Formats: sequence, C-alpha cells, structure tokens
Amino acid sequence: MQAKYPHESRTTLTDLVLPSETNPLNNLFGGELLARMDRAASIAARRHSRRIVVTASVNHVAFNKAIPLGSVVTVEAAVSRAFNSSMEIFIDVWVEDRESGNRTKANEAIYTFVAVDETGSPVNIPPLEPETELEKQRYAAALRRKQLSLVLAGKMKPQDATELKALFQDK
Repeated sequence: MQAKYPHESRTTLTDLVLPSETNPLNNLFGGELLARMDRAASIAARRHSRRIVVTASVNHVAFNKAIPLGSVVTVEAAVSRAFNSSMEIFIDVWVEDRESGNRTKANEAIYTFVAVDETGSPVNIPPLEPETELEKQRYAAALRRKQLSLVLAGKMKPQDATELKALFQDK
C-alpha cells in the first residue's frame, strides 16, 4: 500500500456556538465540543483509509479554554499516525476573536479510529508519511502513546515497549 500524507486527511470544521449548545455559564458544553471533534476526526480517518471508520478511543482531551456563546470555533483534525488498521487523529480547536479575527488555540484532543469492512472486521490501511516538523513530532509521539496504552491494558510487556524505555534511558 502506498503511503499517504497528513495533509490528505486534514479536515476543518467551522461553526458558531449557539445558545442551545451552552452551559449555565454561557460556554460551549464539553460534550458538544467532543461531538464536533469526533465528527472532524472521523472524516479525517475516512479520508486516510477510504473505508468505514469507527471511534476506538478518546485518548486525550484538554479543555484549556472556555468557548463562549457566539464564538466562531474551528476544529482541525488530521491523521498523526497509521498502524495496521487503526489511526491516531490529532485535533486542534481554535476560537476566533470576534473583533480582531485572530485565532487562539483553545483545546486539543487525540482520538483513535479503526478502519473496518462492511461486516465490522478491521482492515489494513495505508501507512502515513509525515512531512512537517510538527507532523513528525506527533507521528513519533503516537507510537509512545500506543505502547503506553498497550502496557496499561496488559497487552504488551513493559520491557517490550522500546519507545517508552528510550524516554527513560540515559543518553
């Protein structure tokens, strides 16, 4: 299978925060943001794999800044690493200042999706070849995150997690 590049999966969703989507403090509900991130990530995963994709896990979510009512929110998602049938998707959430138009990073998340066939069985997907420095950093970190997840789930022995061990060895 021929490798693909992160820009081929990049997905950008822009929307407005409406009153029905806010909490009593007039900020976007966290669950609403999670749904928006899941939609963007699923499109990115589908673009990479060209298959049916399902959310396997939400690995990390950081709600760093509240997103107020009336804000323009942009969710950007792209595949950060592809494994056999799974893909890690890195998501950045931006809020646009209403007056200046400047964008500020408000939140980020990492989701994992699996490509499946019509029966729900996992299928192989193309590898990913990062291009930019940020893509290369996210690509390398994805393997460490996957190994940590496997160790914590008891599916990998700690001594076999070579990328994790490398973080703690003297250089």
